[in-house]
Amino acid sequence: MSQLILPDSNIFIGALRAGTDPFLQFDPEVDDREFGTCGMIVLEVCRGVRDPNLLRRLKERFSVMIYVPTSNQIWERATHLAWSLDRQGRVLPAPDLIIAACALHAGATVLTADAHFREIPGLTVIEALG
Repeated sequence: MSQLILPDSNIFIGALRAGTDPFLQFDPEVDDREFGTCGMIVLEVCRGVRDPNLLRRLKERFSVMIYVPTSNQIWERATHLAWSLDRQGRVLPAPDLIIAACALHAGATVLTADAHFREIPGLTVIEALG
């Protein structure tokens, strides 16, 4: 089985702002890696979309990705990460902690431009596909 990659919402949002289809870089016929998502990523990407047609297309594309459900176990892990990092003086946004907990649970790598993820112990982070 190939490595699962969770592209963070900033990857999708950056592509949309640049006027490109963010899913083109996640084509399984071109790339042997698997790409997944979670509810927090979908929420962050879709909340800012103004065009209902684009929103529908994004939801369709997200629906065929590997989905990491946000179980109670993941919420507990995110809570533990928040608590332990806060005690170290490293306060990270809750959405990033939830995405990180999903990735850790699934054994996935996070593709992101956000430096916050590098502060999460045990999380594999990449900034670009290569």
